[in-house]
Parts: sequence; structure tokens; C-alpha cells
Amino acid sequence: MKKTNNVLQLILFTVLLGGFAGGVIWCFLKAVALCTGFLWETLPAYSGINFVPVIFCGLGGLIVGILHKKYKDYPEELSVAMEKLQTEKYYDYRPIIPMLICAFVPLVCCASVGPEAGLTGIIAALCYWTGDNVTYAKEHTREFSQIGEAVTLGQLFHSPLFGIFAVEEQEEGEAIPGLSKGNKLVLYGLSTAASFLTAELLSSAFGSAMEGFPGFSEAVTEPRDYALLLLYIPVGLLLYLIYEFFEKITENLGEHIPLILRETLCGIVIGFAALSFPMVMSSGEEQMAELMETFSVYTPLVLFVICLGKLFMTTFCIHLGMKGGHFFPLIFACTCMGFALPSLIFSEPGIHVPFAAAAITATLLGAQLKKPFATALLLLLCFPVRLLIWIFVCAGIGSFVGSGLSGKADKTAEKGGIKR
Repeated sequence: MKKTNNVLQLILFTVLLGGFAGGVIWCFLKAVALCTGFLWETLPAYSGINFVPVIFCGLGGLIVGILHKKYKDYPEELSVAMEKLQTEKYYDYRPIIPMLICAFVPLVCCASVGPEAGLTGIIAALCYWTGDNVTYAKEHTREFSQIGEAVTLGQLFHSPLFGIFAVEEQEEGEAIPGLSKGNKLVLYGLSTAASFLTAELLSSAFGSAMEGFPGFSEAVTEPRDYALLLLYIPVGLLLYLIYEFFEKITENLGEHIPLILRETLCGIVIGFAALSFPMVMSSGEEQMAELMETFSVYTPLVLFVICLGKLFMTTFCIHLGMKGGHFFPLIFACTCMGFALPSLIFSEPGIHVPFAAAAITATLLGAQLKKPFATALLLLLCFPVRLLIWIFVCAGIGSFVGSGLSGKADKTAEKGGIKR
């Protein structure tokens, strides 16, 4: 009887946690959408001054810089937050307000980052706060934090399996006392369902908080598309190397500018970039929807420029202080290249774009994540299921080559006495 009660309590708490996480994510994203609309549309229209957002972006950068100086460099990147949960078995929740502000401001200012990094840290912090303040939850804090991560990733990427798989993969086979792998999957499923139900109810009542990436509804493939993998895969790897190169440049640049000045300047640059070249700013969902409808008006050269500009602005925002996630921006950048190459090769490129974009995106993300299964599940967000096998093949090749390149970089750093 006692065992049954414990199981029921665990299920109930898990469902409540999933619903709570879904509500927090929805409220956060809804607030971002409302404030972004006010800053970039309502305020300029009301004041008659188009560059007003630049001033607010500079102020946003100043606020984030002050918070970073006093607290930590929030939001922590997704890989850093998840590694911390695995190694330290704890996530400090005390600076929750600075965490919220530092995750919120870059998104409202249209920095070229996604919300996944900030929200994963926030949900993990709330889970540990619950564990420290609720007697029952204290016994299962680590499990609940992992459930919270799965819910967050699944909710943000509109792909529940991605969240579940990403967290399972992070554990690398490590068993958690008291919960079998099968039991954990059941709990992940219940919590994710509760999260999606909560978000759906809130969206029905108050409007959607986040539409997510628009997806390609179908993909027509021909033998010549498969042959072009010999082009698409190297291009994806080249974009990965370019992204890594931009990371080194912007990281080095950020280290040579005083912290508060750096992030204030970053905010001002973001403001001007969002006014003059909006296609390379924000996380990329709206821009991708626009691109899917109007790509034929862009020349391949312009699409190349948008792709490289997006890669650079993402690293610029992250390393100069207006931080966030990089998944959404990378998907958008690779999709731009997926539009550009078929436009050069085919007389009617439209039907060939989904395959090209899927192959290039999977290769880059596979190289960057080093996790082909998680990459494949993530890309179900915007590519048809029938391309899954090819996405996985490209992600696997990207992961293999990316791991090799990372290994060489580590050896070079060790020989040169560089601490990585």
C-alpha cells in the first residue's frame, strides 16, 4: 500500500511539474512576444522615431552588463547548464531574477539567439528551489530537474521526443537510484503531455506564445538530389568551420572590451542591425517563414550573405554578452544555404530546397552537437519525416568529422600550451 502511494505521489508530482514548467515557458515566451511587438512596432509608430529601439537595446545591454558583473554570465549555454546538472548535481536558483532578466532582454532586443538556453536554466533552477523547499521533492530533485529539462526542450522545439532523447543521451547510461529507465520514460511522457496541455490551454485562452519554426510540408526527391549529397555535406561542414571561426573571433573580441561597455555596445549594434538587416536578427522563426514564401526574390548571393551574416551575428551576440541559444539561428542559417544552392543548380529550385536544407542543416548540427540521434529528432521540427534517414546519415557524418576536428584542435591546444 505504501509503495502504491509513493508511486501515485511521484506521478502526481511529475504531472504537476510538467504543467508548471509548461506554464512558465508559455508565460515567458508570451511576455517576450508582447514586449518585442511594443519595442519594435508600437513605440516607433507612436513616437515617429524609427531608431528608438536602438536606445532601448543599448539600455538593455547596459542592464545585462551590470547583472553579469554582479552575478554570473547568464543565461548559461544549454550544454553548460546540462553538464553542470550532470556533474555538480545542483543548479543555483538564488539569482533567479537576474537569470530571468538576462534571458529575457536579448530576446526582446532581437539578438540573434534562441530561448532554449535561458529557459532550460530557469526550469532547472525552479526544480532545485522546489527540492529545497518541498520535503517530498527533495528526495527526487535530480530526477525532477531532468524531467524539467526534457519538458523545456520538447516544448521549445515542438518535438517531445527531442527533449526526452536529449536528456537520456546526456546521462550516458548512468542509472539513477530508485528509477529504472522505463519508469523515467513514462514520467517524461506524462510531464511532457501535461506541459503541452497547459501551453495549449493558455494559447487557446490568450493566443499563442510561440509559433515555432515553420516546417516544410513535403519533400520531392530525385536521384540527382541524392547525388548532390556530395556537395551538401561538404557545404554543411564548411559552415560548421566558419561558425567555429566566427566563435573564436568574437570570443577574442569580447575578452578585450570591459564587461559593461562590451554589452552596452553589443546592444547598440544589435539595435542598428535589426533595423538595417532584420533577416539576420532574432532567433529565426519569423524570418524563415518569410523566406519560405519569398525566397525566389533573393539572388543566391544575397542568400549566401544572409547565411554568413546569421552565423556571425549569433556568435557576436553570445560572446559579447547578449546571450541565448544557438539552435534556432543555426537552423535558419543552414536553411538559407539550402535555398541558395538549388537556386544555382536547378531551373525550378523550390521542390529541391527541403532536401538540400535538411542535408546541410543536419551536417552542421551533427558536427556541432556530436549527437546524430538528437540532431535527427530536433530536425523533425521543420523537415518531413520521410527525410529522417537522410538527416540521420548527414548528422552521423557531421558528428564523425566534427569529433575528429575537435580532437585535432584539442591536441594542437595542448602542444601549444593553450588552456581550452
